[in-house]
Amino acid sequence: MAYEGKGVWCVGEVRHGDLSPSLFELITAGRIIADARSETLTAVLIGKGVAAKADEVAARGADKILVLEHDALDQLVDEAHTGALTAAAGTEKPRTLLFSASVYGRSVAPRVAVALGGAVASDASALTVTDGKLTLERSAFGSAVISTVAVNAADGPEVVTTAPMAFERSGTSETKAEVTQAAVDPASWTQNTEFVSFSADESKEIDLGGAEKIVSGGRGLGNADNFSLIRDLAKSLGAAVGASRAVVDSGWIPYKHQVGLTGRQVRPRLYVACGISGQIQHLAGMKSSDVIVAINTDADCPMMKLATYSVKGDLTQIIPAIVSEIDKVRGSSNGS
Repeated sequence: MAYEGKGVWCVGEVRHGDLSPSLFELITAGRIIADARSETLTAVLIGKGVAAKADEVAARGADKILVLEHDALDQLVDEAHTGALTAAAGTEKPRTLLFSASVYGRSVAPRVAVALGGAVASDASALTVTDGKLTLERSAFGSAVISTVAVNAADGPEVVTTAPMAFERSGTSETKAEVTQAAVDPASWTQNTEFVSFSADESKEIDLGGAEKIVSGGRGLGNADNFSLIRDLAKSLGAAVGASRAVVDSGWIPYKHQVGLTGRQVRPRLYVACGISGQIQHLAGMKSSDVIVAINTDADCPMMKLATYSVKGDLTQIIPAIVSEIDKVRGSSNGS
C-alpha cells in the first residue's frame, strides 16, 4: 500500500542547550513545500529540556511545534534520535522531513528514511513543487554544475537535507505556532552507541556558521606570522576568523576556520577576503554573503571581480590602517 503522509517536518538541532539557527533555514525551505501543497509546517524540537526552546521558535513561521523530550535524548547520539523521530513520524505520518546537511543531519536523515521506508535526497540548494511532486537542485563541482533531483517516495516519506546557508533564515511573524508534545519511549529503539564525553571548545572565538561578519585570510598574506593581521581586523570588527583551504593545508590555522566546499559554507552580512584569489571551491562557500570586501594585489583575480568593494594593495599596510581607523572611530564614539 502506498504511503499516505501529509505535512512537512523541519527537524531542529539543540546542542548543549543552544538551538542551531539552521532550523530557521529549514522553516524557510519547508514553507515552500507546505504552501505549494496546502499542508501544515511543523518545527520539531528533539532532545533534553528542549520544550524551553519553543518560545524561541513559536513566531518564526511554523504552524506547529512538536516537542520530543527525554533524558535519553540529551546527547546527539544518532540511534537515540533516529528512534525517537521514527516512532513519532510513524504515528503522525508527515509527507516530508527536512534536516540541515550538518554532521547530525547527514547521519540521522538517511537512518530515518530507511526506517520509515522513504527516500532521501541530500544537500538541496533549492526546492520546487510542481503538481504536488517535489524536486530539488543541488550544486556540484563548486556550483559549476547544478543537478535537478526528483524525489520519488512511494512507500514512505520524503527525507531531504538542505545545504547550509542555502535558504534565508525565517523572520518573525505575528502568529505563534501551536505547541504539542509526543511521548518518547527509549525502549522502542536499540542503541549500540554509548556517549562517553564532551569537550567544549574554550577558545571563545566567534563560530563561523552563525557569524554576521567574517574576516578571512589566504596565501596572499605571505606567511603564517602575517595571519595575526586577520585576527587583529576580526577582533576590531567583532568578526569571526575564516581562511582559505591553502592556508589551512599549510598549517597556518586549524581546519575549523576553513571556508569553502570542503570547509564551512557561510552567508554573513559582511565577508572580508584578504589575500584570497578566489578559487571556485572557496567562492562556492561564501559567494552568497551580503557584502564582500576583497583586498588583494591582483585586481583581476576572481575574488576581486566578485567583491562588492575591491581594494588593490599591500595587505600588510592596508589592514593595520583599517584597524587604526576603526579604533579611532570607536575611541571618538566612546569619548563623545
